[in-house]
Amino acid sequence: MNNSLNISCACNQTLQSFLSVIYKYTLSILTPTSQGGFITGGSNLADKKPTKKQEDDKGENFKYIVRMANTDINGEKPAIVALTSIKGVGNRVAQYAIKQVNYPANKMIGHISDEDQEKLVQILGELSNNLPEWMLNRQKDFESGDDFHIVSTDLDMITRDDINRMRMIRCYKGVRHEGSHKVRGQRTRSNGRKGLTLGVSKKKPGE
Repeated sequence: MNNSLNISCACNQTLQSFLSVIYKYTLSILTPTSQGGFITGGSNLADKKPTKKQEDDKGENFKYIVRMANTDINGEKPAIVALTSIKGVGNRVAQYAIKQVNYPANKMIGHISDEDQEKLVQILGELSNNLPEWMLNRQKDFESGDDFHIVSTDLDMITRDDINRMRMIRCYKGVRHEGSHKVRGQRTRSNGRKGLTLGVSKKKPGE
């Protein structure tokens, strides 16, 4: 009995000493404020915030909006990410175009010169001739049978023409597009329930 009491007392003393160490450490890293709160890190929060707005080191020739392939590109994005904002340009095509210009991939696109910008526009226009067949987004065209890579607004126009052609020939995909339904075999029991749908009308009590 005496041994168990001695063990419990020793455990209580150890726990109290441990909690006191934690309390002292917490007070050392917290700084009280005038509003009754605390700030972590042992320094005032006002010292961490800049008192004045930092000067813009992007330079005078920095382009905040880069116009390329009929698309407005955010100049503050890295070059490889900025080019993917153009329709029809993915990660692989963006890497190819940047390597052709020898422009740093992680550098903001707003620092690009006018000459490199013109080169990029030319490269994007000649993707059909320079890329391999498996990288092109328009293989075996319906009218010509050739392989193309289409970007920007031309991609929207050709996609719209394809949908209209499927509607005219009354194929399954065209009928689904005409009814604004899902085309690729998705379930429609619980998803995509939009448009004029007739629900079950419950009678109100007393009718």
